[in-house]
Amino acid sequence: MKLKLASVCLATLGLLASSCATNKIAPKKFSDATPLEWSQRLADSEMARRGDSLVWKTDGKAKWDYTAGLFTLSLLKLNGQVPSRSYVNFSKAAIGSFIEPGGIIHTYKPEEFQLDALNPGKTAIALRATTGEERYSVAVLRLAAQLFKQPCTADGGFWHKQRYTNQMWLDGIYMAAPFYVEFGKLFQFTPAFDEVAKQIRLIDKHTYDAKTGLNYHGWDALKTQPWANPLTGCSSNFWGRAMGWYAMALVDVLDYFPKNHPARPQIISTLQKLSVGVLKYQDANTGLWWQVMDAGDRQGNYLEATASAMFVYSLAKGVNHGYLSRDLIPAIEKAYASIIKNLIVEDGDGKWSLTKCCSVAGLGGSPSNGKMRDGSFDYYIGEPVVNNDLKGIGPFILAGIEVHRLQH
Repeated sequence: MKLKLASVCLATLGLLASSCATNKIAPKKFSDATPLEWSQRLADSEMARRGDSLVWKTDGKAKWDYTAGLFTLSLLKLNGQVPSRSYVNFSKAAIGSFIEPGGIIHTYKPEEFQLDALNPGKTAIALRATTGEERYSVAVLRLAAQLFKQPCTADGGFWHKQRYTNQMWLDGIYMAAPFYVEFGKLFQFTPAFDEVAKQIRLIDKHTYDAKTGLNYHGWDALKTQPWANPLTGCSSNFWGRAMGWYAMALVDVLDYFPKNHPARPQIISTLQKLSVGVLKYQDANTGLWWQVMDAGDRQGNYLEATASAMFVYSLAKGVNHGYLSRDLIPAIEKAYASIIKNLIVEDGDGKWSLTKCCSVAGLGGSPSNGKMRDGSFDYYIGEPVVNNDLKGIGPFILAGIEVHRLQH
């Protein structure tokens, strides 16, 4: 009798173990595919579309560009989950083609002091680890050297670019801060951590709006730009992708920030505060986010892909690392499912496209299309809407990785 009872118990435990194992190897699907499979679909489709167009050639048009940096970094992160030489080879061709054996970077102009130019440095760091080639180390050092001389506002905030004098933009925090702290960790350059903590503190101080819980796109320290509020210096609207850049910056910075650094809790607190504002303006029906975040379905406004993908990535990663509550998972999964349902289309021949991407938006400068970049609602909704912008493809690939991790 005891033997029979033991056999029943063992059989039951076996069924339970089998059930657990099945759960582990059967992640949740969105439409007909898992999050990692969706990331692969968009990655493979975009590589096929781009071909060698991101590769530097002496007579070509490719430039050292932040969007290429974002896309290739997402490919290398995906390679860490579903290894494929095609992801590594594409990234090496796109970013590595710009870097000479001595670390010289083609088309990079340090005298312009563009924070955008630092973003491909993240891929260079990853390729350094993958290939072991010294040229990547030298290139990373060259990029970091830009920040040693970066022009600053009176209180120490990095200018977004040399030609955007005394201006801090949310975009710039993503371009520079995660790169700088990863550089600091890699090369044991501890001043990078204090500097990045300061940049985050300043951008939040100058752009955060307590009423909405959102951050304005940009801030002019001199309060003289045509787009700047003469009292606060802030631009006049809450642009989705600017908030998306900022959200990604905060979660990515924490990957490399020392556990015992006194500013780490404050950065986590800033991320938590941002998540409250972001979720406040998540569209109740679709789970997506609007181009102008707090304007809802005002005529001309639209549910925008790049910001939505950035928020899914940032919130999911925040949950996975314990910075944000797991209570956010339903909202995250609703948004991710909605991107797939409403914004991704099948092109045929095994290719997929991400639609409803804002092509570009900025503040001031000299617009080529004749429209003044004044930060108004009409400006943001008037910029071109395109398919398959790398500023959406990259975050979508990263979002799939993090949504996959939510289930494990």
